[in-house]
Amino acid sequence: MSTTPAAKAENSISSRLTASLTALALGLIILFAVGFVQGANDVIHDAAHDTRHTMVFPCH
Repeated sequence: MSTTPAAKAENSISSRLTASLTALALGLIILFAVGFVQGANDVIHDAAHDTRHTMVFPCH
């Protein structure tokens, strides 16, 4: 049985960082698309707006 904990820990940290940055980027893109883009995406904006009211979050 061979153990290489340092290599696994380094790989784990690297994969966690990659996943975290990917999730952050995707979240910011979705936030921009839903919150700030107008025009053709009014349906998406309105759906998000109605969801905020349903969940009792302030939106204005």
